[in-house]
Amino acid sequence: MTAATGGFMKARITGILVACAALAVAAAAQPFPSVAPQVEVFVNASRSFLGVGVAEINADRAKELKLREEHGVEITQVEKGSPAEKAGLKAGDVVLEYNGQRIEGTQQFIRMVRETPPGRQVRLLISRNGATQTVSATIGERKGPEAFDDPRFREEMRKWQENLRDQMKDLRLELRIPDVPRPFMSWQSGSLGIEAESLNPQLAEFFGVKEGVLVRLVNKDSPAEKAGIKAGDVIIKIDGAQVSAPREITNAIRSLRDKESFLVTVVRNRKEMTLTVTIPRPPAPPSSPARPRQVGSEVAL
Repeated sequence: MTAATGGFMKARITGILVACAALAVAAAAQPFPSVAPQVEVFVNASRSFLGVGVAEINADRAKELKLREEHGVEITQVEKGSPAEKAGLKAGDVVLEYNGQRIEGTQQFIRMVRETPPGRQVRLLISRNGATQTVSATIGERKGPEAFDDPRFREEMRKWQENLRDQMKDLRLELRIPDVPRPFMSWQSGSLGIEAESLNPQLAEFFGVKEGVLVRLVNKDSPAEKAGIKAGDVIIKIDGAQVSAPREITNAIRSLRDKESFLVTVVRNRKEMTLTVTIPRPPAPPSSPARPRQVGSEVAL
């Protein structure tokens, strides 16, 4: 894999994760459907390619596509100018056989395309609107970056989807905190001057803590910046009180409204340190001038 290819794959993974996180926030107000996740992969092998995006077929999708059996792969995308487009393949088609061999899923289909030399013609038995037909396609040669279709990545995405279902209830509660929430389950504190988010178990293990709140951003010239708090720090205590969610930071700071300075314990590079945060309190409003006090027939000033 070249450095350019690695950059391409990294950017693509980042885009997928950002899109998933955005969808998670949008879905927070709705019940999370109990359906089998469909992981879509792109058949863009490093040499041979057909130029289609394919997805697994479950029982419900098989009925929708008018299939007699639950097998094959559904074409979800056809690249412009690709061998698939030239062969007449369309999104919604289901590939049932590849050169006479029955197709059971995406992994098998990807492998068969990869193992076919560029320039060779293949026969595809497809189902379109419930009717079968045979299509001939000439496998092309991919000249751009190699595709990212690592099975380990798809397995991690599947686990992430399952974990998301378990955390959805907590996510809805997190979005109800008094401070203005940010996308991707983040939170902003105006008084402290940070943007932060809760840690999931994997992030907690990565930062070497059991629980805490991850600092995503520190505002310039804020009390947090002046105290030495940095993006990437994990806040674990506010004035000695353990915190594990952004709303707990909010509550802790409110309870300390009478104190101008307090201690914040953070973990940075797996090392615990205590910093002093000073939040200037607004000056008290000027007292009203004393009203003249009358004594007998005179006025005391």
